[in-house]
Amino acid sequence: MKDVNDILFITTARLQSQRVPQKMIKPFAGTTLLDIMIDKVKTSKYIPQDNFYLSVHEDELVELAKKKNVNYYRRSLESSLAENDIPLFFEWHDKLPFKYVILLSACNPLLKIETIDKFIEEFINSDKEGGFSVIAKKQYFWDSGGKMISEWPEGQKIMNTKYMNVTYEAAHCLYASRMDIIGEGYWMDRKTPPEPELFVIENELETFDIDYPWQFETGEVLYKRLKDEL
Repeated sequence: MKDVNDILFITTARLQSQRVPQKMIKPFAGTTLLDIMIDKVKTSKYIPQDNFYLSVHEDELVELAKKKNVNYYRRSLESSLAENDIPLFFEWHDKLPFKYVILLSACNPLLKIETIDKFIEEFINSDKEGGFSVIAKKQYFWDSGGKMISEWPEGQKIMNTKYMNVTYEAAHCLYASRMDIIGEGYWMDRKTPPEPELFVIENELETFDIDYPWQFETGEVLYKRLKDEL
């Protein structure tokens, strides 16, 4: 069992998003995506508030952290622009004094704090180095060459998904890792590809991810309608 006090809880944010400029602080249902995540974290039954950080570069995001009275790590410009360089993107890995890290995405405004807390609880009780949120799917899939990669149910003549075995789709909202492996270029665990503990989010709506303008607009409508349930 892991000690929750050994876990860094962090949300990374930047203003250089090309698809939705300034996405993190763009007005969203009377608030912002980043405000929504911070406010949820403050209601968690597991997250020690001293263990929560924002990883930010721009002055506007630093000011938001100060306004919300949360810790922040001032990342470099190079870190905020990094894509595939794990030690650079997570450059706090050897600067913040924690053994583990749970990364919380602010791009999923419908994600409930109860779901976040359940992920934390399962990671604490897991013997694996990392954790990753997923959605359970019963679906047919083909590879890029048109070859079917799903197992066709025996005796099945039509595509009826209820007979399919479950596969898992990435839900890009909750991740966990050991801090010390990040400097080695690993994220979630040392295997390639990684084999973290899978955490199934039962309500797929919670995983609604905002990357494009249409998702921002749709997410705002959904959040306004459902925020009292979040």
